[in-house]
Amino acid sequence: MEERTLINQTPQKIGKKVRLCGWVNTRRDHGKMVFIDLRDRSGLVQIVGDEKLGNLRPEDAIEIVGLVKERPGNMVNEKIATGKVEIEAETVKILAKSAELPFDVGNELKVQLPTLLDFRPLTLRHPTQKAVFDVQEKIAQSFRDYLTKDGFKEIFCPTITATATEGGAELFKIGYFDHQAFLAQSPQFYKQIAVGAFERVFTLAHAYRAEPSITTRHLTEYVGLDVEMGFIDSWKEVYRVADNLLKFIFAELKKVKPEVDSLRGEGKGMIIPETVKETPVLKLREAQEIIFKRVGRDNRQEPDLQPADEEEICKWAKEEKKSDLVIITHYPTKKRPMYSFPDPQDPDYTYSFDILGMGVEWVTGGQRINDYQQLYDSIKNRDYNPENFSFYLQAFKYGMPPEGGFCLGLERITQHVLGLENVRQASLFPRDLSRVDVRLTEAKNAPAKKK
Repeated sequence: MEERTLINQTPQKIGKKVRLCGWVNTRRDHGKMVFIDLRDRSGLVQIVGDEKLGNLRPEDAIEIVGLVKERPGNMVNEKIATGKVEIEAETVKILAKSAELPFDVGNELKVQLPTLLDFRPLTLRHPTQKAVFDVQEKIAQSFRDYLTKDGFKEIFCPTITATATEGGAELFKIGYFDHQAFLAQSPQFYKQIAVGAFERVFTLAHAYRAEPSITTRHLTEYVGLDVEMGFIDSWKEVYRVADNLLKFIFAELKKVKPEVDSLRGEGKGMIIPETVKETPVLKLREAQEIIFKRVGRDNRQEPDLQPADEEEICKWAKEEKKSDLVIITHYPTKKRPMYSFPDPQDPDYTYSFDILGMGVEWVTGGQRINDYQQLYDSIKNRDYNPENFSFYLQAFKYGMPPEGGFCLGLERITQHVLGLENVRQASLFPRDLSRVDVRLTEAKNAPAKKK
């Protein structure tokens, strides 16, 4: 059998016979002449034939053997990489027939979000949907490349844990043989433990939050790009690594040109955030004071930024500092996890930070408590039982250097660089209160949607 040729290789094979395999993207009948656009993982190409193509329908999986020919000059399609060639079909073999499609998935995909997700096995085949995950793959690969080059080791953490990472009620309890366990809220404990062995680590980890709400920016299961580093000289070193990592990811995204135009409108493509050499840094209270002066909204005693506050301080950063990123530090100790390192000059606040991008939190992190007794006391002061954290505490009992880390939300960054309305569009198979692949009947009683 002749070796398979990928569609994107056809322009280099003019005058040669090729064997192509793929899906019928569209079919157009012009009397005795039939045209189909064939799609494989590398792109689209036009196939020309007679009645042998006439019984094909969109999404049929087929094999074509034919001759690669140059298109006439007035028939060239500049919008696709193979637009200067077409394949004159000689033989057609149907590998698998498609059922009648529930809606048109040809050149455009005009469906609402519920339909997009209800028919995910079908809609993922559309070029604009695949482009979302081409971008997401580039973000994850850039994350790996930057950290590997900077001396970090990739680790792989379990998602079943014996204790809650951050406490609270947002936990999925699971039966673990005759015991109770939890789905991990994050790989936090494990990446900190790993610092004691490898100094600098990162992981791409699935994390779970049992939040009983439906918003456009949260998922029940998401992918965190997690980093932890030991022997830091200053807590500022942690947010500088995170900031530089983001800027590297943005630079790498500029090198790719995915087919995302139809997601946001012709010619718009990705939204690469504008950055400056020194990303602006504000303490939480400073940011809240700026917001109060700008718009009169007084949240100056709140322990966190509200969504509207995140948007406003990002507007300030763009207008005043020409930056789409802003770093917010010093969140209250009582509102940050038990392992957060308190500022020695102001123990009511922590050496913690969020990096906001384009109006929303993209990164959260900070320095961790590395002293065993201080961490033990912090756990106890939160009314947790230190015995439940004995495995975690071992790492600190036997000598843990000053350390810190952070986490990036993969889906959230994907959502915003592509201008997607809902974070579910940036998840291959999203999980939320109302969906585990299929919509759940219990969702009828779900809280009202919030932005």
